[in-house]
Amino acid sequence: MHSILLVDDDPELLAAWQFVLVNEGYQVRSAPNGVQALEDLKHHIPDLIITDWMMPLMGGAELCRQLRAHPELARVPILVHSAAVPAAEEVQMWNVRLQKPARMNLFLTTVEQLCKGKAP
Repeated sequence: MHSILLVDDDPELLAAWQFVLVNEGYQVRSAPNGVQALEDLKHHIPDLIITDWMMPLMGGAELCRQLRAHPELARVPILVHSAAVPAAEEVQMWNVRLQKPARMNLFLTTVEQLCKGKAP
């Protein structure tokens, strides 16, 4: 069973995606921002991190920078799932970006591929 860390400040969206992913057979943990995600990652390294871009305390850009800076976390694939479009000058520190709201089948296929170590 693959494990996923969901990071999003929208509690309803977080609950909905967690429900969907658990029903698909994934072990899912969640965090409402990058600060709490990094705290969770001290105790459990998932197979995939799915993050929003715009969040309080620490958004997706800084979370991605922090993840790529830690050798033990740098290998974990990152799926950015956000309505926000990263600035053109942002260095791509994620594996895949899906525009919110992503179609369910595209989202699940992307998650499956990233968990298996394949880029979609």
